Amino acid sequence: MAGYQKSLCSSLRRLWPRNYSTTIRQPHIAIVGSGPAGFYTAQQILKLHPTAEVDVYEKLPVPFGLVRFGVAPDHPEVKNVISTFTKTALNERFHFLGNVSVGSDLDVEELKKAYTAVVLDLDGVLSARSFVGWYNGLPNKADLKPNLDTDVAVVLGQGNVAIDVARILLTPVDILRKTDITQYALEALSKSRIKRVCLIGRRGPLQVAFTTAELREMTRLEGCRPVLDKNDFLGLEDLAKMVPQRRRRLTQLLLNTALEKPSQKDAARWQASSKEWMLKFLRSPKEILPDEQSNKVRGINFTINKLVVLRSVGYKSVGLKGIEFDSRKSVIPSNTGQVKNQPGVYCSGWVKRGPVGVIASTMTDAFETGKQIVDDLASGVLTVSPDHTGRHRIVPYLKNKDIETVSFEEWNKINEHEISVGNELNKPREKLTDIAKMLQIAKQ
Repeated sequence: MAGYQKSLCSSLRRLWPRNYSTTIRQPHIAIVGSGPAGFYTAQQILKLHPTAEVDVYEKLPVPFGLVRFGVAPDHPEVKNVISTFTKTALNERFHFLGNVSVGSDLDVEELKKAYTAVVLDLDGVLSARSFVGWYNGLPNKADLKPNLDTDVAVVLGQGNVAIDVARILLTPVDILRKTDITQYALEALSKSRIKRVCLIGRRGPLQVAFTTAELREMTRLEGCRPVLDKNDFLGLEDLAKMVPQRRRRLTQLLLNTALEKPSQKDAARWQASSKEWMLKFLRSPKEILPDEQSNKVRGINFTINKLVVLRSVGYKSVGLKGIEFDSRKSVIPSNTGQVKNQPGVYCSGWVKRGPVGVIASTMTDAFETGKQIVDDLASGVLTVSPDHTGRHRIVPYLKNKDIETVSFEEWNKINEHEISVGNELNKPREKLTDIAKMLQIAKQ
């Protein structure tokens, strides 16, 4: 790969000789969205192209997308990629422009006039996961105020996010205090009466969508025991041997937890636990039953399913004006990232392939898009115009609309403030959730 990069860089230098003007020999690439796909795409372009400048636009004043707002606070190791993204951001050819909403503050057509190529990374659209945004400090979810004054919580879904929600609800507060969970969420959870979390799935035990690691973590959760109905797993031992290898360990762990006698240590620990979680299968919510006196949920009426039709519910992207969008798949039709019928426009992340995969698969996908852009520059598919001055054209346009952008250096002021407040609370950081406050600190 290193030899390929060296050869490609040499050929690109021949394509843009030294006596060319700066704007011609420096293609400007715009990336919409500062989540993992956006940063990995930027990283690949900067690595493979010797002169390209990359401007990343983000609707919030803070970067990193779902790494900041979607990862559970008690899984800090997943957030380690932020250090990689920060190294990319420190490249002199990288520029972060926060607090700019593409689609309202700025449209794609305006970007196309200013840039050699535009990459759309819209993976940060939150669907039915307001609770995750609440405890992770997503600004528009800070006032969510979930009702925790109950013994039982029901989570509809059996994926990793559902497990995250259950774990946050059941983890002892003293453990959560050491994470970067928001202080208001910590205070609310410290008063929570929830003792039992039921994770409801439309499908059966062989179709659960969480990972082995997530399940194992739940079985070891301090002060909490698993409660699985043996009848849901009887007769599945032989079928478990036929599932794909990557699911075999997960299925076996489920069967062991449900059917085997726990070790003496686990039995003693679970016996002393005051909280519990359970899995319920083949159920779909039919009706939310209200308590007429308290105006709160009294219960849920479920229908019993058969494994005939499968439906996946989760994060999804949304379309932009002027860009073809497949609303059924929630993707922009493309070929290795190049958007259909849109020369110079590319996509990456979940808006490219749909809401599947983890950060590692997002990295591979983003690298593909980044390489495609560099290849198109080298082959002449993408041509650099003197009008392609990137942010130098866009920033004055935004100023005329009284829109303040936030640079990566200004984000660092927000970052330092959050870490400082977190230190006072003996935690990694305390996230700001008020955008006005973010901007105030950024502009100090």
